[in-house]
Amino acid sequence: MHVGFVVYGDLSNVSGGFLYDRELVEGLRQRGEWVDVVSLPWRTYGRHLTDNFSDAVRRRLDGPHDVLLQDELCHPSLVRVNRSLDVPVVALAHSLRSEEPRAPPQRWLYSWIERRYLGGIDGAVCNSRATREAVETMADVSTTIAYPGRGHRDPGVTTDEIERRAHDGPLRVAFLGNVVPRKGLHALVDGLAGLDSDRWHLTVVGSLDAAPRYASRLGRRLEERDLADSVTLTGHLSDDELAARLRDQHVLAVPSLYEAFGIVYLEGMGFGLPALATTAGGADELVRDGENGFLVPPEEPLAIARTIAPLVDDRDRLAELGVTARETYEAHQTWDETVEQVRTFLRDVRERAAVGPVT
Repeated sequence: MHVGFVVYGDLSNVSGGFLYDRELVEGLRQRGEWVDVVSLPWRTYGRHLTDNFSDAVRRRLDGPHDVLLQDELCHPSLVRVNRSLDVPVVALAHSLRSEEPRAPPQRWLYSWIERRYLGGIDGAVCNSRATREAVETMADVSTTIAYPGRGHRDPGVTTDEIERRAHDGPLRVAFLGNVVPRKGLHALVDGLAGLDSDRWHLTVVGSLDAAPRYASRLGRRLEERDLADSVTLTGHLSDDELAARLRDQHVLAVPSLYEAFGIVYLEGMGFGLPALATTAGGADELVRDGENGFLVPPEEPLAIARTIAPLVDDRDRLAELGVTARETYEAHQTWDETVEQVRTFLRDVRERAAVGPVT
């Protein structure tokens, strides 16, 4: 099977969606499939829409492909182009823009464009039930759920290590992700600020350049609350440096305003870290409140404080949550299983397209 994989930029981006893309491309190639990565240029949303009138973009999509697999992030560049293609098109839907918190006019625009895009494809691979429901609400299209897999970075943390670590030092909380408003770091900082700062430490791992104004406001927030010594901003770390940081933490807290699934929570559970996530989106498909982590409403610092505070003192409870988080990770499907699900779906879409519509 010859697959054209359409993505903005290249596959080196460190976000969870691009991790999924990389694992999928590599896994399909390992199974003998021929995968061409079709790179479209990163630009603004408005300029992406103009790609639909570009002969250059149209030519990039031409090729001897059996199926085009498109990262749904690229939808503004493809909403019109797809309708002129002779090859079946499948979207890889990580998170719909229209599902994320936005001002009503902007959300309406994204919804209208995504609805048009999804109405012009032959299938969609969704990373969660929440994403699938959003896709199927917008379009009558064949879908499958292929959860992100485990095994990208398995540190092999043991139960003994998790239990020992839980009783060590102040409560160490990790935030992993680009420092952007959607990830909810401001709410996490405000929640922790209500606790005794001598009894916790927050490590923020992620780019400070993705939203410079937000990062600057966050810095001022830390100064105003006298939290500079309680929060470490590491910026981007290499895989080895990140693994060393996570191995030493107690809790992974990323209280996003919306998370379609949240590969980051699964990654943290590999290190035996219970996750603090929010109820917005599909995080509850992995995070079980009170068992392997916690679910709080988005943008509610008091709920974060009430959730974190008991763990400062109850280290037996922290250990129990960490062990269960690791067990959740071990029971979760592997990337091999995810790739095989997607591969089977692509073959089915290709075969249906070859047969043609049933009359």
